[in-house]
Parts: sequence; C-alpha cells; structure tokens
Amino acid sequence: MRLAAHLAGTFAFLLAVLPACAQTPGKVPHIGYVWIGAEGSDRATRPGLQKGLRDLGYQEGRDIIIEYRYAEGSIERLHQLVADTVASKVDIIVVPGLIVADAVKRATTTIPVVALVGDPLASGLVASLARPGGNITGFSSMEPEYGGKLVELLHELVPNARRVAVLWNPLNAAEQNLVQPMRDGAASVGLSLTLHEVRRTADFTTAFEMITGQQPDALIVGTDVLLLSHRKSIIEYAEVHRFPAVYGLREFVDDGGLISFGADTIELARLAAGYVDKILKGAKPADLPFQQPTKFDLVINLKTAKALGLTIPYQILARADEVIE
Repeated sequence: MRLAAHLAGTFAFLLAVLPACAQTPGKVPHIGYVWIGAEGSDRATRPGLQKGLRDLGYQEGRDIIIEYRYAEGSIERLHQLVADTVASKVDIIVVPGLIVADAVKRATTTIPVVALVGDPLASGLVASLARPGGNITGFSSMEPEYGGKLVELLHELVPNARRVAVLWNPLNAAEQNLVQPMRDGAASVGLSLTLHEVRRTADFTTAFEMITGQQPDALIVGTDVLLLSHRKSIIEYAEVHRFPAVYGLREFVDDGGLISFGADTIELARLAAGYVDKILKGAKPADLPFQQPTKFDLVINLKTAKALGLTIPYQILARADEVIE
C-alpha cells in the first residue's frame, strides 16, 4: 500500500511539473507557417525549415504537420491568414520576416512563435536577445554595421559610381537601422544616396519610375521580406536598366541578381527547426535566446556581371563564399 501510494504521489508530481507546452503522447504537432509573398517565392526559409526538421527525425505528414499560408504580397490577406493560423490553434508558428512577425505578435500572446527577422530589438519584437520574454524567439539576420558594409561592397564593386539608389521598406525597423550606417559609409567614399520607399506591392511601380528618372550609377536593395518576395521584378528592373546592384539576401543572386552579402537564410531556417523541436519538447520561447548570425556570405553571379559588362575586382572574388557561373 505504501509503495502504491508513493508511486501515485510521484506520478502526480511529475504531471504537475511537466512543461505545459510539451506534446501529448500520440498527438501530431501542427506548425503554422505564414509568408508575405506567393508560394514558391520562399525558396530559402521553407526548404531550410523542412531540412532542419528532417535532420531532427521529423517526417512531414507523419510526425509533424505544417500548415503553409501565402499572402501573395497583400497586407490585407496577410492579416487574414495570420488570424486563420491563430484560430486553427497550431502548436507553434514559424514566421519569416518582420512584417509577418509583427502581425502574429498582435494576434497572439500565447502560441509560441519562432521568427526569422532582421533586428528583433529595434522592432520591439522582443525585450531582450538573451531572454526574449513573451511568446516569441528566433533568429536575427543583421548586425549593427551591416548597412555600411553593403555600401563598402558597392564602392569596391563600382569604384566610379557617384549616385546610388537604395530600395527599402521604412516600415521595417531593421531596415531603418541600416540607413544611418549606409549614409555614413557613403559620405566616407563620396557617394550620394537616394532612398526609395516600398511599403506595399503597389509602391514598386512608383519607386522604379523615380529611380529611372534619377539615373543612378548603381542600386542597393534591402533585406525586407516584401522586397524578397518581389525579387524577380527587382532583378528584371536592374537588368533592363543595366544597374549594378548589391543585395542583402542571396536569393536575389540565385535568381539572377549580381552580388549579395548577408546571412545565410537557409541555414537560419534550418536552425529555426531546432527551436521548433525544443518548444515541442517543453521549452518556452521566453527562455530561448534570440540568436544573431555568426557569418555573412558573399555570393557573386558572374553570368550577370558579364551581361552588364562588369569585371568583378579580384579582391572581391578572392573572398567570395560562392561564385555562380
């Protein structure tokens, strides 16, 4: 009797202390995934997440179910998809991009969220990198001097350039933090920067017209997820007008852009799968540090350089992580 009572007490204690978000045995966890663009335009985050989960032993459809939702570039549709995802009571939401993360933060304070964003502190997404607090954690793709490094790369690439157009989304706090380092870097090498805002899909036409009218020598394209989801239009525009362009994300170069310098988003998404696994096993987002990138990749598309009649300086080629020929 005493043994039975002891075992019963131990069992009750274990039930009390087990983390609330640990999965019920036999229940297949559901993960929500929301992207601002069209399906197929997330060629880094979705494959990276899927690979990370496979590496951890999850088979999609058997051990885990991912509910993918795509906003097709519409802010209104994005908010509806976020509401639908929250209403479906998924176990975790994975959100690439600050514009999606902000929408999810407004929609739920209880569902754990793993976000892939530029600067979670500047945006107010979390209170601290070490201890995020609340229901959101994830991975950052930027560091403070990143904007200046993009300008430095452009100056090395096109040393005779004097006027540079910057395509960015001012609604993204991380992109706002790029601007001053860009201006400082530009001033140090005699470059004149003009900023062209894209807050929604409809803004691209106006931004392109303004850039064309100013006839810059080169472009810098920011890292906002809205820009990423419209990368084919941006790359085509740069190609038609023969603008050398530096991009913050390698997906642009994979699709025909000239050169990129930035965090490896496939790797960040793969690492995000590890956080999904930890949360499913009982960890709390508030206790998982928001991690920053430890490496930035330089990727060059030589085919595009040749089409532009541009010779990539040796010092850039020598330090490239990947050259697409």
